[in-house]
Formats: sequence, C-alpha cells, structure tokens
Amino acid sequence: MKEVLRFDNVSMRYHSKQGETVALENVNFSVAEGEFVAIIGPSGCGKTTVLSLAAGLLTPTQGRVVSDGSSFGYMLQKDELFPWRTIEKNIFLPLEIKRTNTPEQRARAISLAEKYGLKQFLKNYPSSLSGGMRQRAALIRTLAVNPDVLLLDEPFSALDYQTRLSVCDDVYKIIRNEKKTALLITHDISEAISVADKIFVLSKRPASVVAEHVLTFPESEPLKRRENVEFSRWFEILWKELNA
Repeated sequence: MKEVLRFDNVSMRYHSKQGETVALENVNFSVAEGEFVAIIGPSGCGKTTVLSLAAGLLTPTQGRVVSDGSSFGYMLQKDELFPWRTIEKNIFLPLEIKRTNTPEQRARAISLAEKYGLKQFLKNYPSSLSGGMRQRAALIRTLAVNPDVLLLDEPFSALDYQTRLSVCDDVYKIIRNEKKTALLITHDISEAISVADKIFVLSKRPASVVAEHVLTFPESEPLKRRENVEFSRWFEILWKELNA
C-alpha cells in the first residue's frame, strides 16, 4: 500500500520561561493509504503534538514528518459547532475558509449530510441536537472539503459511554464508506482495538513508540469486534504496555 504519512526520528521540544519540555523523542511510524491507525498513550504524553505535527501545524525540533501530498482534515475532541449557525451553515464553514464555497461543493456536502442521517436536521441549530448527532455533523463538516486523511483527536472523549459506543460505530462506518485514511489518537484502549487496523503505543513523556501491533479481526464493525474473544486478549497486551 502507498505510504501517505511517515514520522522519521521525530523529536519535539517546547521552550518557555520555565525551561525546556521534551514532548516527543525519536518517534517513528508510518500510515498507509486506506489504513485506520490508532496511537495510544498515557495522558499528557504528547499525542496531540503528534497530530499537530502530522497536520503541519508544528515543525519538529528534530527529524522529519513526510507526506505524499495528501490533504488532511482535523476532527477535534469537541464538535465546536458554532451555535449561531445552522447545521447546514456549519458544514459549509470549511468551504468558506478554503474559498471553495461553490454550488457544486455545497451540493456534495449536503449529499454527505443526507447520506449519513442529517437531512432533517440541516436547518436546525446545534443546541437542538444530541451529542452524538453533533459529532456526526462535525465529521461531515470535516469531510466537506474531501480530505484524503482524517486526523482524529480523541473525538469521542466528550460523550457519555453509551453514546461513545454508538458514535464510534457511526464514525468508523462513514470513514470506511468514504474510503478515507484515518489517524486516531486516544488513551482509550478499547476504542483503539475496536476501530484500528494498526496500533502504535507511546511511552510516557518524552514519548517514543514502544510497540506496534497489526490487528486482524474477522469483524470490521467496532461493536462486533468488542464481542470477539480476541478483544480481551488485545486489551490485556496493550494495558501492560501502557503501564510498563
């Protein structure tokens, strides 16, 4: 498979009046086209820094972040929908920012929203939607500009447990149906196992990759994976690595 993103010996240091903070140390991993990759690690280890580097928002202190020219879409922890704009207008926002707000692009965005259950909510304001529906709208907004790679920054962490399971399943199916590559960061082991083709485990800060795993579940849907007997085995392996 074609490689779309690679971290080569990437280190990241932040400087402030209080001194230097080393967030990442010699991080190496790659993401291939069509893969759903999860990166897990303890809180505060630098996972969000990895996504910011992948998106080009930061430049590494050392090493290289290499992309094949793919476009990236960033999905945040919270939906961050503007409360004064309708769902439709929120979905159009990236088109306005990129100055591609043409009738054709708007029609494509609306088609995505209708395809994934938002048709009757397009004229609603975010406050009238459930947390799960808002997060689905946030994903459609990210997909509106048709990125090649989705960067997912713990996109289910703000939801209650029951909703998380349902929304995780929804988001996974949408990403697969649209044939997108995805890089998810999370501290939730179960979440990573339920969606990923490949999992990279980060150490405590300064973070480095301590393990790489390829998952081969016969089931693809997250909820079905959770019912597989292999799920608990993978959980135990990853738990030990995170707490080593």
